[in-house]
Amino acid sequence: MLDIAEELHRWVGQGRAFAVATVVAVGGSAPRQPGAALAVDSEGTAIGSVSGGCVEGAVYDLCVQALEDGRTVVERFGYSDEDAFAVGLTCGGVIDILVTPVRGGVFPAALGAATTGEAAALARIVSGPEDLMGRALLVRPDGSYEGKLGGHPELDRTAAAEARAMLDAGRTGTVEIGEDGSRCGQPLTLLVESSVPAPRMIVFGAIDFAAALVRVGKFLGYHVTVCDARPVFATPARFPEADEIVVAWPHRYLESTEVDGRTVLCVLTHDAKFDVPLLHAALKLPVAYIGAMGSRRTHEDRNKRLREVGVTELELARLRSPVGLDLGARTPEETALSIGAEIVANRRGGTGRSLTGAHTPIHHDGPGEPAGRIGSVA
Repeated sequence: MLDIAEELHRWVGQGRAFAVATVVAVGGSAPRQPGAALAVDSEGTAIGSVSGGCVEGAVYDLCVQALEDGRTVVERFGYSDEDAFAVGLTCGGVIDILVTPVRGGVFPAALGAATTGEAAALARIVSGPEDLMGRALLVRPDGSYEGKLGGHPELDRTAAAEARAMLDAGRTGTVEIGEDGSRCGQPLTLLVESSVPAPRMIVFGAIDFAAALVRVGKFLGYHVTVCDARPVFATPARFPEADEIVVAWPHRYLESTEVDGRTVLCVLTHDAKFDVPLLHAALKLPVAYIGAMGSRRTHEDRNKRLREVGVTELELARLRSPVGLDLGARTPEETALSIGAEIVANRRGGTGRSLTGAHTPIHHDGPGEPAGRIGSVA
């Protein structure tokens, strides 16, 4: 439900009663992943999506019912081949959906944290004793938590520890623990939704291609920084959609700023005096993606220079250069699209090949996430 936190936070502020349907598990080819949500208020207004359209009507009705009777339920939707009029997923997958009325508790604080970009995890019981279904904890990065799951005294502490571990990794997904807080008690399942600050995209080189890439980065949910050593080019007027503009030598800025395993670095300068010291530093960092623009000749010359300053073959293997997927791109916008597509493929484990005629999965369980506030699926 944290993927629609901003609107739900407004609903809380307006005193609206509402119910939320959240995807808690998927099987096979499914359009949305755990954490995706649809909410319905007492006036019948709906926001969000759990299936891209296949079962929205039925889930809407479940939310209305939850508002009326106050009950929390889990409903499974699968492929409806035998009955053409049954509600199901045409893609052939299966999804389990938790439907719960939202009435105070830790939910307002969780929605507030997600709206402001504060790191927090919402852990909810989605499988287990009926009287515990839908109960929630809000867990902070330091391990402190609000709320109470009920049941055994150890349950809250164990659940908070599991949620904190998933929050540290920026992941959203399910985890099984014992009803008594141990690993051997009657199992129950928690859905942990991690709300983390938007991942960073740092674009080096204040050129026209960078302006287009900033727009793509924002569209993909990144917090975008543009860095260039030339103040005449690195200006808000040229990059109005960037979150941050930095005038500094690229490698010095990279050495002084914070990056993590979700950060993507896009080097568009294709000038050796900037590229070599920058990539020398970048290839030693545990970031998600490093791409560098330039022709194949530029690429070969740059690799030669990087080897000369001590970059290893293993480090060079991390470099996406020439940057982007082969779309036949010409314009800055098309080039930005090819770079964005490669970033998504790298994040999700995609091949970059056309789906037409391919026998690869449409939905991948990629190596990592992270765009937006919700982390990757476990």
